[in-house]
Amino acid sequence: MSVLYIVATPIGNLEDISKRALRILSEVDLILCEDTRQTQKLLNFYKIKTPTLSYHQHSKLKKVDYILDLLSQGKNLALVSDAGTPGISDPGSKLINLAMEQFNNITIISIPGSSALTAAASVCGFPMDKFLFLGFPPQKRKRKKFFEKVLRAEYPVIFYESPYRIMKTLRELNLTIKQFNNITISIVVCRELTKKFETIYRGTIEEVIGRLEKEKIRGEFAVIVNPVDLPR
Repeated sequence: MSVLYIVATPIGNLEDISKRALRILSEVDLILCEDTRQTQKLLNFYKIKTPTLSYHQHSKLKKVDYILDLLSQGKNLALVSDAGTPGISDPGSKLINLAMEQFNNITIISIPGSSALTAAASVCGFPMDKFLFLGFPPQKRKRKKFFEKVLRAEYPVIFYESPYRIMKTLRELNLTIKQFNNITISIVVCRELTKKFETIYRGTIEEVIGRLEKEKIRGEFAVIVNPVDLPR
């Protein structure tokens, strides 16, 4: 019976990985990577020699069939993303669904660990017993609806953003806030979590935008909006 391990990897600091994850990565027949070059840095750091294969959201059907064939042969595989937990805003769920559809005897096992989602939630200071995670904002269409959904949420909202769009996103969110009678919200923006230049910005959205405008934009961002004072 084959096993597909879903393995969380560090979001920055390479020490943020469990002994169990390292053992699994050492023991499986193949590691499926979002980017083999990125994963190889981690494997080299821990002297893991397991072969790797690129698998991501744009992988062709031929490669997907090859992976499914390996599972049908009883091979044990590990799925990793570039950083964090597979299946959280990346294509991990697609492979899991295909494997479960085709094989009755496959075992799917989570090897939990780092996630920018939980890291950001743990330090934001908002009540996080309940929250809404929305992944990345749309790049083009339906952006206004996305920000309105953030502001109408009953609980704090977490979403991700790239360094290329973070300023545009915060400004559009601020514009949407002003359309809600310009009510002030609390916001936390986490940059480069666990990395050398980790920074956490807190305050009103105008304050956070002002700080970011004075700094070099780098790294990935996790944004937490606390809209509890907005009208529903």
